[in-house]
Amino acid sequence: MRHIYTDLAIERRELYQEENKGEIEGVSVDVVEEENYTITTVKILNEKGSSIMGRPKGTFITLEVPNLNKSNEDLKDEISIALSKVLLSLTEGLKRDKVLIIGLGNWNISSDALGPKVVDRVLVTRHFFINYKKETDESMANVAAMSPGVMGVTGIETFDIVKGIVDKIKPDLVIAVDALASRKMERVSTTIQLTDVGITPGSGVGNRRQGLNMESLGVPVISIGIPTVVNAATMVNDTMELIIESLKKEAEVGKEFYALLEELSQEEKYTLIEEVLNPYSANVIVTPKDIDVLIDDLSIIVANGLNIALHPGIGIEDVNRYIR
Repeated sequence: MRHIYTDLAIERRELYQEENKGEIEGVSVDVVEEENYTITTVKILNEKGSSIMGRPKGTFITLEVPNLNKSNEDLKDEISIALSKVLLSLTEGLKRDKVLIIGLGNWNISSDALGPKVVDRVLVTRHFFINYKKETDESMANVAAMSPGVMGVTGIETFDIVKGIVDKIKPDLVIAVDALASRKMERVSTTIQLTDVGITPGSGVGNRRQGLNMESLGVPVISIGIPTVVNAATMVNDTMELIIESLKKEAEVGKEFYALLEELSQEEKYTLIEEVLNPYSANVIVTPKDIDVLIDDLSIIVANGLNIALHPGIGIEDVNRYIR
């Protein structure tokens, strides 16, 4: 599969389809279309599918909401409820009386602040359970939440912080929230991905750290992510492909120029773009100009979805009163 980075499983599948004109062996796909959003479930079933997709075996569920980046209050509520239902389906069969929510990312950088802002808005209840000496409650879960920051700010590996907390409070489930990278600008701030395979902090910007998953933490890890950035080389590559397709329509079949365009492989085009961009600024990351406002809105949607899913006694009306 060509060298175009994306955190979204749905886009990894698309890249394979573009190159191979078929589905991936060992991967199943289910699509449900609603009026305002589409839910795509990608399941990586075996090692062959994992190798092609470049992701571990597991389930990746994507909510695509074209108007999410300019949504009104009604749409925000609808997506929060949809998110809560997807989260409940993904954790079906898992114990979730005690949950630890981890907000990954750098709170000083707008495009990377989704995780910390979600943590600011989730309903934490662990202190109630401690004070009243309760183990469980029918109306709410025992929820703790924290933002470990990034190594460049704290000097400590994110994994070490999270592992220490997990070992101390022993949650049934860890939910990690982070900003992701997409290959398409139209998916930035309009797509939510949930997966049961955990997450590798910093992978979206090429700064991969120790992964947070069942194997490393000893408890199930669900990750929730929204793409907030696109690699500049990826954007230019997609634009170049559109230009080439347009030029091919104008070029006469069999002529030298047409043959030159046909001979350019996807890998050659992407490598050429990276070589052109690198002298100016290596690994440029692009994000929307109104990212501050978008992150605020998206963090509310994710936090509302988490609160509704984790606390049975809380509905959308309650969280709207609590979170603003």
